[in-house]
Parts: sequence; C-alpha cells; structure tokens
Amino acid sequence: MLIQSSAQNASISKNDLELKYILTRKNVKNINVRVKLDGSINVSANYATDKKEIERFLISKMGYLLKIQSMFKASAHQKPQPKQYVNGESFYILGKHLRLSVIESIEENVTINGSYIILAVRDTANYTHKKQAISNFLREQCKAVFREISLDTHKLFLKYGVDIPEIKVRAMKTRWGSCLTQKNIITLNPKLLEVPRNCIEYVILHEYCHFIHPNHSKDFYAFVSMLMPDWKERKKQLELTQSYYYQVNML
Repeated sequence: MLIQSSAQNASISKNDLELKYILTRKNVKNINVRVKLDGSINVSANYATDKKEIERFLISKMGYLLKIQSMFKASAHQKPQPKQYVNGESFYILGKHLRLSVIESIEENVTINGSYIILAVRDTANYTHKKQAISNFLREQCKAVFREISLDTHKLFLKYGVDIPEIKVRAMKTRWGSCLTQKNIITLNPKLLEVPRNCIEYVILHEYCHFIHPNHSKDFYAFVSMLMPDWKERKKQLELTQSYYYQVNML
C-alpha cells in the first residue's frame, strides 16, 4: 500500500527567535531542509522520524537557516538590473564567473581571456552596439556548447535508432529545455550556458530520452537513471547553482 506524503505548517522557537517551516512526511532516509527563493523553509522527513528529533536538528541549524531565509526574502523584493555593458559586470559561462572588460579598438570582437570577457569596440559608449555584440557572442557560445554536448549524448542513443536532433536556442521562463519528437527538435534555454557542463549534459540527456519515452513515466525515469545514474545529483546542482547565481545578481 502506497502512503502518500503529507505536509503541515510548523514552527520552533529559540532565544526569542522563531523559525517557521513546512514539514512533509515521505519515504526518505534523512531529514532534508531546503530554503526556497521566496524564503519558505521546507523540511522532509521519514514517517517514523520523531518530531522532537526534527526540531533538535532544526535548532542546531537555526542561525544559518534564518540567515539564508533573510537573504532570499531581501532578494525577492529586488528586480534584476539590466546589463549596462561596462567594465566589471558579471557573466557566467559553464559555471565560471567572468568579468566584462570593455576596450576601445578599431578591430571589433569578443573574446575570453582568463576570467575576463574582452569586448573590443570602436565606441565604448555605444550601449546598443555593445549589447548586440555580447548577445551575438553568447548565442554563438550556446550553439557551439549545446551542439558539442548533443553530439556526445547522441552516441548513447545510436542503438535506439535516434537521429541527431536539431538544436534550437530560445529563451523560456519556466523550462530548461523542451523536445518535439515528431519534428526531431530539442530546444534549450540560453540560460543553460551559465551553469556547469555536467548540468547541461543532464538537461540534454533528459530531452533525448523523450525520443524513447515521450512522457515522464516511471519507465522514462528508469531509462534516464540507466544512462545517467547520477542525474538526481546533477539536477540538484542545477537548482542550487541557479539559486546561488540569483543571490549574487540580486544582492
């Protein structure tokens, strides 16, 4: 008999401090805590875990959790500032933090040198031109990186008769990627370029698996697990990485 997970609001207090959280009971081995970007604290624990044990664990982490919660709540009220394409601005490529360096040059190009993106332009004050140059550069980076990983991933699917799909890049608000099996197209979010390579590999393999299982059934996830046993860790890293970037960009 399958026991469904249940969630309830709860709180603990220590030294005049209060920590509110949502407790979910499910079939897990450990007590897991996750602070979401909206500041809510979500705790999952096994049905058999005594609530006092959960509270002792949370009290031991209370200072840290309240600090992270405060940071996330503060950042939630701020909007990302648009890029100005000036010296020192931050960019991420494959999980690496890069700073922008704008230089005046007759020969215009965009290159990466160590921890810097070098933007060489004739007019360093021309915002529109600088924005277009960086946008074109990042889009070309997306195409090159995504296609390289796609070709590597395709080797795993040769024996299943999967053709090499067309890779498209399109901004998406809620998805990392999507797959049109009938048209043999995988569409990827350009924000993926910011995260580590192993996270991109997970997203692309996930979409490839839809050519075999076009849904999110148990068979689909079993197939993903067979081809990439550590996919859950990669997915978690992807989520945590984006949360970290959010903090850096907002604060």
